Amino acid sequence: MASLPLKKNYRCVPSLQQFYSGGPFAVSSDGSFIACKCGESIKIVDSSNASIRSTIEGDSDEVTALALSPDNRLLFSAGHSRQIRIWDLSTLKCVRSWKGHEGPVMGMSCHPSGGLLATAGADRKVLVWDVDGSFCTHYFKGHKGVVSSVLFHPDPTKQLLFSASDDTNVHVWDLLTKKCVATLNAHNSTVTSMALSEDGWTLLTAGRDKVVILWDLHDYICMKTVTTYEVLEAVCAIPSGTPLSSYLGSCKKQSGKKSGLPEICFITVGDRGIVRIWNSEGAVCLYEQKSSDVTLSSDVDQSNRGFTAAVMLPSDKGLLCVTADQEFLLYSPIKLPEGTLEFELSKRLVGYNDEIVDMKFVGDEEQFLAVATNLEQVRVYDIASMSCSYVLAGHTGIVLCLDTCVSSCGKPLIATGSKDNTVRLWDSESKCCLGLGIGHMGGIGAIAFSKKRKDFFVSGSSDRTLKVWSLDGLSDNAEKPVNLKAKAGVAAHDKDINSVAVAPNDSLVCSGSQDRTACVWRLPDLVPVVVLKGHKRGVWSVEFSPVDQCVITASGDKTIKIWAISDGSCLKTFEGHTSSVLRASFLTRGTQFISSGADGLVKLWMVKTDECIATYDQHDDKVYALAVGKKTEMLATGSSDAVINMWYDCTASDKEEAFRKEEEGVLKNQELENAVLDADFSKAIQVAFELRRPHKLYQCFSEIWRKRETEQQMEKALLALGEEEIRLLFEYVREWNTKPKLCHVAHYVLFKVFNILSPTKINEIKGIGEILEGLLSYSQRHFSRMDRHETNTYLVNYTLTGMSVIEPETDTRVLQDKSLMHSAADDENGTLINVPEDEERKTSEWLKETAATKKRKSKKSKDGSSKKVKA
Repeated sequence: MASLPLKKNYRCVPSLQQFYSGGPFAVSSDGSFIACKCGESIKIVDSSNASIRSTIEGDSDEVTALALSPDNRLLFSAGHSRQIRIWDLSTLKCVRSWKGHEGPVMGMSCHPSGGLLATAGADRKVLVWDVDGSFCTHYFKGHKGVVSSVLFHPDPTKQLLFSASDDTNVHVWDLLTKKCVATLNAHNSTVTSMALSEDGWTLLTAGRDKVVILWDLHDYICMKTVTTYEVLEAVCAIPSGTPLSSYLGSCKKQSGKKSGLPEICFITVGDRGIVRIWNSEGAVCLYEQKSSDVTLSSDVDQSNRGFTAAVMLPSDKGLLCVTADQEFLLYSPIKLPEGTLEFELSKRLVGYNDEIVDMKFVGDEEQFLAVATNLEQVRVYDIASMSCSYVLAGHTGIVLCLDTCVSSCGKPLIATGSKDNTVRLWDSESKCCLGLGIGHMGGIGAIAFSKKRKDFFVSGSSDRTLKVWSLDGLSDNAEKPVNLKAKAGVAAHDKDINSVAVAPNDSLVCSGSQDRTACVWRLPDLVPVVVLKGHKRGVWSVEFSPVDQCVITASGDKTIKIWAISDGSCLKTFEGHTSSVLRASFLTRGTQFISSGADGLVKLWMVKTDECIATYDQHDDKVYALAVGKKTEMLATGSSDAVINMWYDCTASDKEEAFRKEEEGVLKNQELENAVLDADFSKAIQVAFELRRPHKLYQCFSEIWRKRETEQQMEKALLALGEEEIRLLFEYVREWNTKPKLCHVAHYVLFKVFNILSPTKINEIKGIGEILEGLLSYSQRHFSRMDRHETNTYLVNYTLTGMSVIEPETDTRVLQDKSLMHSAADDENGTLINVPEDEERKTSEWLKETAATKKRKSKKSKDGSSKKVKA
């Protein structure tokens, strides 16, 4: 069998991150993205795949209200600090901010024109603001409780604003007269949602008193009250022209007596977690979901279960519902063969996963990823879109571990272990529980399928026992899960069992425990084979090598060890993690392995050389979960930071990229050499910048400095440089300026740059201040040295002149002037007589010799007289 190429590098793709922590959100007018509150920040999330487009960081202020402008260009936010901010989504910058309320802003709404913003406050006031001017245009006061929501009339010709409060009242405000035109008081509890009919003359209000009231906006009277028998959180009117509106035809036959009022269909969601469609005529329920898609922890307050909000998406995109456990459920209407409509859950966007405890790839093609978090359910994600395809619900305690396999008949199976002391077997295709295993006295912390026969799985528990569960007797058509039978069991360790693994040939099973040991057992009777002792802390992960008779273990003592099964000896020890190693798994047929730890690091190791060849730091907390694809060896890691990262082997692509860059580099180098030989310095400078070749760049500038004829090429090249290249040029010049041999060229380049670029443009370069400081200090040193050299030349000139080796510059100039004056003479008649050049040269030389002789004689006489005086 051909050997697999070694992995050298993995590329991380953050596939699933936390983007919603509950509370306010805003959906774009086209439904393409959602602005969500996530702690103290705001996440802009793509509604198609839950990917985070951008993040708006807050300033330690929890967001309490969000709204979008009709054109989706501006985002309005407010927090506990009472600061109202306007964000430009194209630049993610705050363009305006102000304060107006005396308490937190609890709700926002933007006018259809985009020019006005209404805010509802905990101070019982409703304020309307001019978006461009940031000043208050309307001040409405009259509510007796916290104002929770506001709504502009969608028709710009009807200048009405609706506000709902905890005082069970809905106020209607006229924006023209700036007065309250009506107070709608019919609810017995908080009004949670408002909606307007398509014609704009009917207002629908829903409350926690389990009723929906329809109000006539002509005279502001109650038209009808629809009892829903459910605490309502949202009501949405169904517009015409959508697939849902076609459902009205069949509803008329069921509506009973006609009241003569306009027929309105609307959707309600609430604490039951189901979607229902109602018809105002007859107040009948036209459609009700058979079961809820909402799954919550058992410790969540029952009053907070179900849906918390709902939004009708434009055209036929469906209905977006928000759950109490931070999930966005997208329902799409489909037409059944009977002619009726059904709501199908098309996407489940999980805003918050809490800690990722364990996960595995599902199926032969590994298109899905089963994830266990701090919930009683297992979420199965579609890797392509990273939306939650379905949820496996049945455990009554948190799911701690899971494993997957494909059965002999081709069905993808999932086994889960939970804190409720039970194991469950699931069919991934039918999404139902096939079997239930009861027998452990503690939470199940480890589970592993058979690798070869796929007819059993092994579980390890905090009760320190191992059990082997048989898959015999399972039925696909059973209405209830069958009771799984334990074929064998053994008290395996002195402390909790953290991990179990089955050998590739199904002959052995290995268990790792908090008692710092790993034990190898022979199947099917769990007969002890060998105990692996050597770790100083608990063993968190065990796995058999796919080709060798050895086991790899990861421990809390920050080490990874490989053991021989034959005698239990430690073959290798790997150190490198700075905290507990939580997972270790073999790659490339046992020649490599990948590990993850509590330090948030993922490391790639070579078994033969004991070398860590790559370290990845893409998590902010403990990496508990590590899944390896069986075919592609694609990786998935999950951490306590609620982030799931997908890792793709990029060794081949990196090699191709390196080869391509090397090839391009060779061609560019040849192009650079040709440009230098051809004296095309403009092109040479450009290519040298592309290749980041400062030495070659210096040679080009030096050549231009010596041959001043090519200065125009240099100016042309400098004008073509971008801001990053100019900054790089300044860095190069700073380095050249540190050496006396290169400083002349450096200052020449600086001279040209300062002449070409304006000071404003230079000042905009990032980090230019620090670079100029480095240039200034060395330049001062160079100029001081030049001043000293010039001063020293005066002494040399004086000495040589005193020694009559050279003639003073002044005397030479005088003689030259005299020779020029005598080069032409006037005759007696005043006419000019030209002196021949030879005679002029002879006369000049004679004058110089005479002057030098007189000088030496005068100097000797002076020296002699001075000696006589001294004597």
